[in-house]
Amino acid sequence: MPERILVTGASGFIGQHMPALLRARGYETHVTARGTLPETAGITAHGVDLLRQDEAQRLIKDIRPAIIIHTAWYVAHGRFWTAPENTDWLEASTALAAYAAEAGTRRFVGLGTCAEYATEAGDDAFPWPETRPIAPATPYGEAKAALARRLKEMAEGRARFSFAWARLFHLFGPGENPARLVPSIMLALREGREAQCSSGRPVRDFISTQNAAAAITALATSQVTGPVNIGSGAPISIAAMARLIAHISGRPYLLRLGALPDRPNESPYMVAHTGRLRREVGFTAPVSLAAELRNLQIR
Repeated sequence: MPERILVTGASGFIGQHMPALLRARGYETHVTARGTLPETAGITAHGVDLLRQDEAQRLIKDIRPAIIIHTAWYVAHGRFWTAPENTDWLEASTALAAYAAEAGTRRFVGLGTCAEYATEAGDDAFPWPETRPIAPATPYGEAKAALARRLKEMAEGRARFSFAWARLFHLFGPGENPARLVPSIMLALREGREAQCSSGRPVRDFISTQNAAAAITALATSQVTGPVNIGSGAPISIAAMARLIAHISGRPYLLRLGALPDRPNESPYMVAHTGRLRREVGFTAPVSLAAELRNLQIR
């Protein structure tokens, strides 16, 4: 019989891409979301509020998944960095893992963030490895780092599940909040408006949500444990990313770099070292920003 796998937050930015990938690998796939999920052949949807521990416990008892990929979290644009909901999700996620351990789940994969890392470590021109110091500067990063510590302790203690932590870098893709970088530029140019941006000097690591979901799927179905960076490993400045979008749109003359102020205390360099992802998980994200941006442009 195929192994049973549960994806939480399956209507979310990343989670929406994962069920079909897992189903294609032959898993009995179950998904959760707080809202209504479309019916998809071979995928069983559960409308559950994971912030309600009674619902979460009942779900795990009923499904008894072999593997859990926990993507659910509070991600309201502009608010999630400092929102009190981060604490709620830290506690709910810890409880979910405890219920999973009781039910015999053999593997638990959580989603972290590059915002867990120290932004000032004296090596701002080099990719960030998983061994980089953890020193989050926001409540969001703090909550994610705390969950990673708790899950590691559980995995090394009585839980007896293997634990992997996918640290995500900079995402873009379908369904993205229109105020975020990529869609905000695309929408402005599509409508013939100026796309106003900051200077764009910081260097980042952009990966599409489709590729990130594929990387997390590969991680979840592997034997790799501990933190693994999920990124392209390809540095590109925000300005270069904006110019690429503008070029694809055919309206580069409407891009206004420097029209908005730079964010204070912004890290100049945030790029993933993807050695573990490539060598141990066996996944390499295609560096095809132009193709992926073109696909988004025509949606």
